Amino acid sequence: MAFTTASGYGNLPNGNFSPVIYSKQVQLAFRKAAVCEAITNNDYFGEIAQMGDSVKIIKEPEITVKAYARGTTITPQDLDDEDFNLTIDKANYFAFKVDDIEEAHSHVNFQSLASDRAAYRLADQFDQDVLGYLSGFKQSAIHSNADTANDVVNGSKAVSTAGSDELLASMKLDGSDFNAGSGGNSIALTPRSGSSAAPTAAGNANPLSVIARMGRKLDQQNVDSQGRWLVVDPVFAELLKDEDSRLFNSDFGGGNGLQNGQMAGTIHGFTIYTSNNLPSVGTGPATEADTNSSNYGVIVAGHSSAVATAEQINKTETYRDPDSFADIVRGMHLYGRKILRPEALVNAIYNVR
Repeated sequence: MAFTTASGYGNLPNGNFSPVIYSKQVQLAFRKAAVCEAITNNDYFGEIAQMGDSVKIIKEPEITVKAYARGTTITPQDLDDEDFNLTIDKANYFAFKVDDIEEAHSHVNFQSLASDRAAYRLADQFDQDVLGYLSGFKQSAIHSNADTANDVVNGSKAVSTAGSDELLASMKLDGSDFNAGSGGNSIALTPRSGSSAAPTAAGNANPLSVIARMGRKLDQQNVDSQGRWLVVDPVFAELLKDEDSRLFNSDFGGGNGLQNGQMAGTIHGFTIYTSNNLPSVGTGPATEADTNSSNYGVIVAGHSSAVATAEQINKTETYRDPDSFADIVRGMHLYGRKILRPEALVNAIYNVR
């Protein structure tokens, strides 16, 4: 009972006539923002959904331009029809049971409630997997295991010189890119404060300097400036807000703050998204005081044409349990993802100094 009883009072001592009232309002769990649909190319969705488990994507042929002198015999170039596959090879599912008696006694539609949560979990897992893949890491289903470097090629490489993670080594930033730090070590970040000078210690940099370098890397690969995006984790987002820049701070006129993972404003041509689904290594970016190779976070930038995603099955169905009086609800998400243009992706590993 919710009320205290005076000493010696024995009327209805067990409180059996005081019912437990269950609220009709259900406390919903918070949802993480998904960003992959906003940053990837899904132009191949219709083709894959209707024609099988893979589609061949033909690369634009390279054309050789030669000097011409009058009287030169022109030899036409044979065009290469190089291609690679986008394969549907990832599947996740859920299944749960709703007992008839429990459903009858409940004033809450648990089947609808659980189905909504399950659909979110499928989408969340898709977001984790794709963000890990385009960053060069393979992630566990619910981050129960440490994130590790991806070493499995999905189909065939879009560029033969790419590594086993399908990314270009020249498009990976680490401590060696700033003040002659060590290769393989993280970039140690310190937010700029007022007129303070840029860090000079090996492997150290400001957050905005890292973003500028990512932009330069894409510029050097002739990547279109329209359609560029950058995904950062909450730790990096906090560092940006501590910078001497007001672009990322909704307190200074941005107004919208964070919506669907997108931060207010852009910088260096990037639309900025924040996500909890980016990979991290070891204990993450906020646990080391200096550049290191064991504990760091990962951010990734690119162009909307760099990675393709496609779904073949994304459905939920209900059927009767043959062994009990209950409904079984199950769902499956079958999808694929492929790095099409590794030169249009750049990542950086970092920690907070």
